[in-house]
Amino acid sequence: MNQTIDTLLNHRSIRQFKNTKLTDEQLDYIIRSAQQASTSSYMMAYTIIGITDAEKKAALAEVSGQPYVKDNGHLLVFCADLHRQTHSATSEDYNQMVDNLENSEHFLVSAIDAALAAQNAAIAAESMGLGICYLGSLRNHLERVDELLALPTHVIPLFGMAIGEPAHQPERKPRLPKSAIYFENEYQPHDDAIQTFDDQIAEYYQSRSSNNRSDTWTDQMHRRFKKTMRMDVTDLVQKKGFNKR
Repeated sequence: MNQTIDTLLNHRSIRQFKNTKLTDEQLDYIIRSAQQASTSSYMMAYTIIGITDAEKKAALAEVSGQPYVKDNGHLLVFCADLHRQTHSATSEDYNQMVDNLENSEHFLVSAIDAALAAQNAAIAAESMGLGICYLGSLRNHLERVDELLALPTHVIPLFGMAIGEPAHQPERKPRLPKSAIYFENEYQPHDDAIQTFDDQIAEYYQSRSSNNRSDTWTDQMHRRFKKTMRMDVTDLVQKKGFNKR
């Protein structure tokens, strides 16, 4: 065990922050750490937008429905970005590039690049004693977020990250056992591992210090996938020139 692994293994989502802004030095380390993440073919196909305008923060919190989108030390929005790959391209250049810009491969590349950068940012923040919460809820109204951030073609918002000094310390939420997510050589059946985890998570929900309930991981997943959600995401993604081919 070392300090880095200890930080990773003790991650938890923080949803209540002290009213303390990040310092310029903290933010600089976080962004520089994000930039050092691995990137496919040196594309660096992402953009990070820091939200400092109070009205924009409030509007994003309205989209999210979560108060900690507004009340935190700093808010970041991570975007897939293939716009800068067209820098200085002539019309002829662009016409030759567009099939690649709009294909599923480069949609995946840009989303993965952004996620890798975000996780580096998260670990950097947590290593400084800060807390973070990923914000997929910004996709509740993706077009509104796109408008608020004035994003050009080939740039789409993916998720946010609230960062700040923790104002609470929630219990660490259990994860699926290693036997359910790591297999050697080929995919393996793992129903028993999921059942064991369901028993563990049911006990966790019953015993945690707040928001007790009777639930399992399997029941959560069934509820989630039975209810359609964010069905407008595909239209916005394709409207912005991603994943069309």
